[in-house]
Amino acid sequence: MNDTRMKILTFIEHNSRIHLKELAVILGVEEVAVANELAAMEQEGIICGYHTMIDWDKTTTEKVTALIEVRVTPQRGQGFDTIAERIYKYPEVNSVYLISGGFDLMVILEGKTLKEISQFVSDKLSTQESILSTATHFILKKYKDHGTILTKKYEDERISITP
Repeated sequence: MNDTRMKILTFIEHNSRIHLKELAVILGVEEVAVANELAAMEQEGIICGYHTMIDWDKTTTEKVTALIEVRVTPQRGQGFDTIAERIYKYPEVNSVYLISGGFDLMVILEGKTLKEISQFVSDKLSTQESILSTATHFILKKYKDHGTILTKKYEDERISITP
């Protein structure tokens, strides 16, 4: 991968809304070169999408995020891929990762309530024949997400009085 591509990826990973013209100036290349590289990387599947990070706790929308650890029996000749594919096709599922440790897959999903997520796990996930066990963890508060700090650092707002 060439240096220009790496620099483009580094910048847009943290600010996907940066204007092409501004990115071109920062990199010292023509705007058309940046546009062409972005289009090529999208076509090659290097850039898979653009996302907006939202702190849902600051809205009136209720959302619950859960991390589900899943232990499975891998299928002969296919490993974990077929099981992961079955899981990530559910619309509730945001992410599926193959992980090391005591579990095999990490599934991240969102729902409106704890009950909704619990029903997904018991009705759709745990009932699959290759799944041996699950462990559900609910996210209670996000402090930092995708490199962005979401909480305001506590600052003492009391007025100091000196004699």
